[in-house]
Amino acid sequence: MLSAPHPLPKGTLLSEFGLSALLNRLGWDSARDDEFAPLAGEAIPARVTRVDRGMVHVITGGNALRITVPPTVEVAVGDWVALTNADRSWRLDRVLARRSSIQRAAVSGESASHLLATNVDVMLVVVPAVPEPRLGMAERLIALAWDCGATPLVVLTKADLAPDADAIADDLRAAAPGIDVVAVTAARPDGYSALQAHLVPGRTFCLVGRSGAGKSTLANALLGEDRFAVTDIRSDGKGRHTTTFRELVTLPGGAVLIDTPGLRGVGLWLGGDGLDRAFSDIEDLALSCRFSDCGHHTEPGCAVQAALDDGTLAERRLQSWRKLQREAAWMARRTDARLRAEEGRRWKAVSMEMRRSRRARP
Repeated sequence: MLSAPHPLPKGTLLSEFGLSALLNRLGWDSARDDEFAPLAGEAIPARVTRVDRGMVHVITGGNALRITVPPTVEVAVGDWVALTNADRSWRLDRVLARRSSIQRAAVSGESASHLLATNVDVMLVVVPAVPEPRLGMAERLIALAWDCGATPLVVLTKADLAPDADAIADDLRAAAPGIDVVAVTAARPDGYSALQAHLVPGRTFCLVGRSGAGKSTLANALLGEDRFAVTDIRSDGKGRHTTTFRELVTLPGGAVLIDTPGLRGVGLWLGGDGLDRAFSDIEDLALSCRFSDCGHHTEPGCAVQAALDDGTLAERRLQSWRKLQREAAWMARRTDARLRAEEGRRWKAVSMEMRRSRRARP
């Protein structure tokens, strides 16, 4: 562990102190400088690189620290936090504003979200060329990226193992209108160059995809060392979980990368326009339907059905859109019901406390 940092003089901007240059490679910018200025003299900024059982690993400038998380503070990999020094030990005092939050529905199926990573600029949606890609999974992750405030970028891995890799890439482009799709391979020295061109220094990229998609292999290749464990896929074509935690690392070119465990299923946790943006082609068609409330089934003047008939829209994509719409609507209903139940329990507790107070009066 490197030597512990020290709080800045009161009223000092990070850019004036020179610390901003050290943090730029972690994603710090002038807006963060302004946000943190009132805390100068009381705290130092740090970025969370890993969360582990009530502890967080953080890095600030060239210093790596491991700090206990207060039970009242929710922290995720990618967060910017303020650290204060008390009794010669560092304490996580607050979490700075999150510019993006990648969330998925809880694995248990409950109407709650699970925070995967924060302050991500670009979500790298990793899709393997073999076994046969699941376009629906890619569309789901693209919707998740848009909704969470990140820009999606589709990465086709294991391109050398598929004889029809170009056709697969075209299918992905059709499933991701307006989104870049790049193919990578470990079989050639320049097999990752198309992706590396997108890795802008100071920006944060997050790898997401199902187990066995090749995320850890890709992370190791970009990092230039075997930091993340890799393994072959199972005999049934499904991947094994090799990454069991989220971790933030800096790449040699200056970009920041977050690797995540494989997702065998991603429940939608949508609160914005992610689904509309992921299916912008269908949304644009719907604007041309004769009726504003068109259900896109048998209604006359339906532009969506017309696109199906002339082949410009695939039936598979329309069915995927409908499926994700139903799932998002179901999750919204579950969330509303949960919030109503929580509000009811809160008022019940307040009423009980008021009755106890009245009985206790002389």
